[in-house]
Amino acid sequence: MIPIFPPGASLYATHAKNTPVPTAPTAPTSSSPTARAGAHPAGTAPPTPRRALLALAVVLVLLITSGWTGARERHADPGPRTAALLAWKKGRVGGRPLPSPDSAPRVVARFFQSLTGVQRSRLAARHPLVVGNLDGVPVGLRYRANRLALARARAVERRRMTDERLTDEGRREAGRRMHRFTSLLRAGRRILAFDPTGRGRAVEVFGDLERAERVSVVVPGVDTDVLTFERTRRRHTAPVGMARALHQRERATAPHVRTATVAWADYTSPRGVGVDAAAGELAEEGARRLVSFLRGLPGRATVALFCHSYGSVVCGVAARGGRDERLPDRVTDMTAVGSPGMRVDRAADLDARARVWAMRCDGDWIADVPYLEFGGLGHGSDPVSPEFGARRLAADGATGHTGYFVPGTGSLANMAAIGTGTYHRVHEL
Repeated sequence: MIPIFPPGASLYATHAKNTPVPTAPTAPTSSSPTARAGAHPAGTAPPTPRRALLALAVVLVLLITSGWTGARERHADPGPRTAALLAWKKGRVGGRPLPSPDSAPRVVARFFQSLTGVQRSRLAARHPLVVGNLDGVPVGLRYRANRLALARARAVERRRMTDERLTDEGRREAGRRMHRFTSLLRAGRRILAFDPTGRGRAVEVFGDLERAERVSVVVPGVDTDVLTFERTRRRHTAPVGMARALHQRERATAPHVRTATVAWADYTSPRGVGVDAAAGELAEEGARRLVSFLRGLPGRATVALFCHSYGSVVCGVAARGGRDERLPDRVTDMTAVGSPGMRVDRAADLDARARVWAMRCDGDWIADVPYLEFGGLGHGSDPVSPEFGARRLAADGATGHTGYFVPGTGSLANMAAIGTGTYHRVHEL
């Protein structure tokens, strides 16, 4: 079997601490036959026949080791949000039916603008899992609804911690979730979306989203869920740590610019080494959710997307969507960070007006993934290759696949310059 991944690495991002990881083959050395056949400098692609062989190896590895996991995990229990949606569909306010949860953000916004303050508060209290996740709902009301939803979810997990019907591992998992929800409930945190169903989803805002002139959105990669949304150790490898570090650097870079930064983990990401991570199905669903979120943002702030690992696949799919599903024009910049590909051959194939940037540090193992699409697997051309046509960014100081958002790195400085619109500070290659 051809060695493809470095020891302990997943296909497109590092694993969460508690996620079982299939044993990965040993990384090739510079003197090994595999290294001579597959290695290539950052930003370039190996010869086409060799790329095809590597792609075949990827398919075989994925199907043999964990191809069955994707199908198994898609039949999870529907969870509390399903019940919340059923109750919402039956609900009324002032004698009027409630808008469909699938309504466009502008339709939802008009509906809530027509309500009194008391009516809005009652809807948030009765349907927090819907109101808190509905694009187009006023930001402050979503924050309040999600605090209610978090408090209720925490109470559920606290009871599960002592439920003798659960296994020991089940009770430990309940404890981890209870502590995560407690953290998200801390004073001052702005949770814009929260869903405890399954692995869970969350979105957090840093700064004043309603008054911001420029908004940065961090879109993370695989193994992202409610438990890995933030971390105590290696905190800059998790969405919360990434977004917080970027927001702080933006404020230091351009203190006169009103900025807000969003940790957006509101999609079902692939889990571990599996077919889902090499395929585009979850990225398609994530792209639809991302576009809806962006269309529901308040105000007229411009938006910059910072898409890490598999998150760049999500952004790429969103940027090549149809007329009704493509990124809104307010998105001015999109940066692929440590990307396995964006599901297009060239940046020009993206149906978006945004400037496309790409960066990858020298020590990022994602460079060893074959950049092509083969049999439905793989995500296309290498975004940092000259042929792709993105603006290539320096990533000085970044180490490994998850080191781009560490304070003090040139990669973070470059992203902050893009996010604040101070393009003269950007260091291109």
